Amino acid sequence: MATAAKHQDMPPEGGYNPINYARIPAKKYFSGSTMILGYLAVTAVSGYVYYLTWKKVRQDQIEMRSARLALQPLLTAERDREFLNQLRRNRDEEAKLMANVPGWEVGTWYGEPVYKTLPPDTLVTPYIYEFYAHASDSEFKRRTTLVLWS
Repeated sequence: MATAAKHQDMPPEGGYNPINYARIPAKKYFSGSTMILGYLAVTAVSGYVYYLTWKKVRQDQIEMRSARLALQPLLTAERDREFLNQLRRNRDEEAKLMANVPGWEVGTWYGEPVYKTLPPDTLVTPYIYEFYAHASDSEFKRRTTLVLWS
């Protein structure tokens, strides 16, 4: 049995169009001087906006610093007042707890002063465990685990 010959596709008559391999330069939207001027304009505008923002932030910082300096004596006095009140509460609680112990004087160890070399009216800052001895555990934990104390 004879098979028919396959026909290959042939180029069109006259051949294919020539391949364009010449360099096609990119279309120029801006010249070099226009791009430099645009860069300078954007930089100037953004610098001005930054300056306005910086001025506002600086003013806010000055106001916050002024408020902090104005409130510092009040906050320090309140902290010291609360410290002394807690010391007084600790002494009152000690007097109440040891009321039935014969010979017990508040602030001493069975009548002997704990600090023998100090004048009588000298404040001795207690250890933190002594300071929170009669406070709740949650208050002690809150104070001792406080981060960024200021």
